[in-house]
Amino acid sequence: MRAALVTSFDIPPSCREVAAPVARTPDEALVHVLAAGLHPRVRSQADGSHYTSTDRLPLIPGVDGVGRGADGALRYFVVPDGADGSMAEQAVVDLRASVVLSDGTDPVQVAAAMNPAMSAWVALRRRIDMRPGASVLVLGATGNAGGMAVQVAKYLGAERVVGAGRRPDRLAELRALGADAVVSIGGDPIAATRRLSTEARDVDVVLDYLWGQPAADALAAIVTDRTDRGVPLTWVQIGAVAGPTAAIPSAALRAARLQIVGSGQGSVSTGDYLAELPELAAEITRGTFRVDARPVPLAEVEATWGAGGDDRIVIVPRG
Repeated sequence: MRAALVTSFDIPPSCREVAAPVARTPDEALVHVLAAGLHPRVRSQADGSHYTSTDRLPLIPGVDGVGRGADGALRYFVVPDGADGSMAEQAVVDLRASVVLSDGTDPVQVAAAMNPAMSAWVALRRRIDMRPGASVLVLGATGNAGGMAVQVAKYLGAERVVGAGRRPDRLAELRALGADAVVSIGGDPIAATRRLSTEARDVDVVLDYLWGQPAADALAAIVTDRTDRGVPLTWVQIGAVAGPTAAIPSAALRAARLQIVGSGQGSVSTGDYLAELPELAAEITRGTFRVDARPVPLAEVEATWGAGGDDRIVIVPRG
C-alpha cells in the first residue's frame, strides 16, 4: 500500500510503498483511510519535536482520521501513541478509540475539524469547570485551532468570547464565528496589551494557543487591570506557537485569584478524550462549526507538507 513515510526528522515525509498493516486483536479492525488531517500536532510528530515523540524511524505520521471498515461502517478514529499513523491507504484502528459516523458524513470535514476543535472542547469540558455565561478569551484566535475555539466556547455556553490574534484579515472573520469582541495583538507590544486589557481584563477563562512572550505580556496586563482581583481567572495553556516558555512574574500568582492549567495528552486521560468523541463528532457532522478544509492527494504529501494558508490540509489517501 502507499503511505506517507518519515525517514528523517529533518525532511518532510514522502509517499512510499510499505507493507499493509494487519489487525491482530479482537479490538482492532483494518480500515481504508479516506481522510487524515495535517494538524500542527502531526507536523511536530513528523519532525520529532512533540513532547510525546520518540526516536523511532521510519514512521507513518497522522494522529487521527476517517476510514471505512470491512463492515461498511464509516469511523472517525484516533491513533494510539507509538502506532503507525493515519496517512496511509490503510490503517489498523482500535475500535475502542473510534466512533461510527452517520451516513452522508463528509470525511474531509470531520478529519479537518476534530483535532483542532477537540483542543478547546476537552479543555472546557475536562480540564476546568466552565460555568454557563462565563466570558472567555481565546489568545491566538487567528490560527485554525483558535478560530475553532471561538466557536466551541460559544457552543459550550460562554456568554462573551474575545478573540485575540495578530492577523487583521482573520480578526475580521472572528465575529462571524461568534466572537463578541476582537483584539489585535500585533505591532507594538505595549499598545497591544493595552488593547487586550480593555476588552479582556475581566474574563473568566483564557484559552491560550500562543504561550511565549505574548502570553506573559497578556497575563500581566489582565491580572494588573482586573476590576476585582478576587474573581477567579483560569488560564488554560493549550498551544505554544509563540514559544515553549513564558516568564510569568511571581507577583501575578499572588496578586490575583489566578489558576494556570495545561490541557493536552497526559493532563487529559485517554479515557476522557474518548468519552468526548461521539458528541463532538456529531456536532461537526451537523455543521455546527465552520470548517475550512483543503483535500490533498497522498501523492502530493511531500510537496504540500510545508505549505501555509488558512485551510486545514487533509490528506486523501485514495484521492
